[in-house]
Amino acid sequence: MVTHIVLWNIAEDSTKEETARRMKRLLEGLVGVVPGLISAQVYRGFNGYDVALVSTLESREALDVYQSHPAHLEVKQFVHSVVSERASCDFEN
Repeated sequence: MVTHIVLWNIAEDSTKEETARRMKRLLEGLVGVVPGLISAQVYRGFNGYDVALVSTLESREALDVYQSHPAHLEVKQFVHSVVSERASCDFEN
């Protein structure tokens, strides 16, 4: 299994709470849509980054599928339009 973690800061020109709620709904909604995506939890940060995604995928290959899946690319387009910073880390467990 692979854990995929992404951290974001929401851009200052966005309504942070509303944007964070929409990111949560969209990202968690990918479970059951993207093959190999086992779970996705989105959390609202209170220090450091504004939003965190912690997701579990079946394998590295599933992570590759996730990265290029049309549903993920659509969500990614929205996320990139509302964030100012991003950090990520993937690891096998």
